[in-house]
Amino acid sequence: MNEDNTILSIKNVVKHFDISGGFLDQVRFKNGRFGLEKITVKAVNDVSLFIKKGETLSVVGESGCGKSTLARVVLGLYPPNSGEVYYGGQRIDNLSHQQMLPFRKKMQMIFQDPYASLNPRKTVQQTLEEPLRFHHPEMSNNEINDKIDQVMGQVGVDQAWIKRYPHEFSGGQRQRISIARGLILDPEFIVADEPVSALDVSIQAQILNLMMKAGRERDLTYLFITHDLSVVRHISTRVAVMYLGTLCELAKSEDLFAFPRHPYTKALLSAIPVVGEKRAKQIKLKGEVPTPVKLPTGCVFHARCVYADERCVNEIPALLTQDNGTCVACHAVEENRVIS
Repeated sequence: MNEDNTILSIKNVVKHFDISGGFLDQVRFKNGRFGLEKITVKAVNDVSLFIKKGETLSVVGESGCGKSTLARVVLGLYPPNSGEVYYGGQRIDNLSHQQMLPFRKKMQMIFQDPYASLNPRKTVQQTLEEPLRFHHPEMSNNEINDKIDQVMGQVGVDQAWIKRYPHEFSGGQRQRISIARGLILDPEFIVADEPVSALDVSIQAQILNLMMKAGRERDLTYLFITHDLSVVRHISTRVAVMYLGTLCELAKSEDLFAFPRHPYTKALLSAIPVVGEKRAKQIKLKGEVPTPVKLPTGCVFHARCVYADERCVNEIPALLTQDNGTCVACHAVEENRVIS
């Protein structure tokens, strides 16, 4: 992979969660006797990615595939079990809270639920000035107010809202305030975790266009987490497809939608409704999604894949680069067994 102009890279990141309950919840009857059993959710498994400055990398997949967990590992909200995270060439996953503060200003997050992401006890003014007062204690009140007015104007937040509380706004208005909060420190990199999925369809396009406009004006880099493939096509530079915590395919947006390689990617794209266009019949996957508590052996997708063979059951596929630059982790693609 070419990593020139890379702003963020993650290498072989693994994140598992121990969900074992109390003592009685862990007791299991096995081999004729009782014993303790540790229950682990394998949310992210050996994922490597890089993001270039100014691009929008979208991470897609079914609910529970690990995309939001990956985003939180990138921001340092979850420490990885293993692997490394680099920002601007410097490793950040092993930094202390104090050491991470300079990176907090550069990396911001827009959360999925605008109703939960804003403090109900703070006005818009208090919400927007809090990060400025924390990270820039040298700023005067006039400088802070000028900065807030500037950002509010850029994201379409009415100046009359400044003394109002979150419960007085609609979902779309709250998300605009959340975006303003994310931009207030002039970050370089933003993680957007399904920022429009909780909004009405009529509002989604407005918020997406607002984010893309802010990206162009501020030269922002986005890591966009979503399961809405129609959104992905509209905003993405590149797309990463995840399944059960594993990276299946990584490609330029136009290549992914025109020539998907991985069987799982093909199934996802076949489910997109297209008004007024004839398309191939939707691919229906067999079986059920396995649990991340007990991952399948070999390729995690093999139980639902029509191309799976014995090698797929026993051997984990490597993420290999194809002739057009697309990266695919699939034995069937490697052996040219997947129908184009």
